[in-house]
Amino acid sequence: MKKNIYQVAIIGMLIFSATAITHLQSFAQTTIKTDNKMKILIHVTIGPENPTKAALAFLVARTAIEVTLFLAGDAVQLIRDNVLDNLSGLGTGKLREHFDAIVKAGGTFYISGNSSKARGVRDAGIKGKPIEFALPNVLVKLLIENDKALTY
Repeated sequence: MKKNIYQVAIIGMLIFSATAITHLQSFAQTTIKTDNKMKILIHVTIGPENPTKAALAFLVARTAIEVTLFLAGDAVQLIRDNVLDNLSGLGTGKLREHFDAIVKAGGTFYISGNSSKARGVRDAGIKGKPIEFALPNVLVKLLIENDKALTY
């Protein structure tokens, strides 16, 4: 009797394992792009008050193949020249170096129009930078269009 219970348990575990492996393989096939060019959205809301985390967001963005950053809240201040030139995170590098590398690699930047207006970031503050003002509907559109999203 005990032998039969163990056999049934082992068969049940094998069936469960086979089903789990099948589901994992199916998940991997639908989420991993074959061209290895995943589109990543990085939504940044942390500002200059936390230089390490702000620089970390840009460092991670810099390492992505195709990246879009959407800066909202206090993060819109990160595109000011004085912040780009002076912000350095503890172990996460200099913001200006990360920004320049992202721009050079063709990264896209959006900044919240409402957050920018509330913090005095105007057209003059983004002149010469590949940055667009955007509303929340653009953030939602970007979330849908990108494969993955991170928030800092």
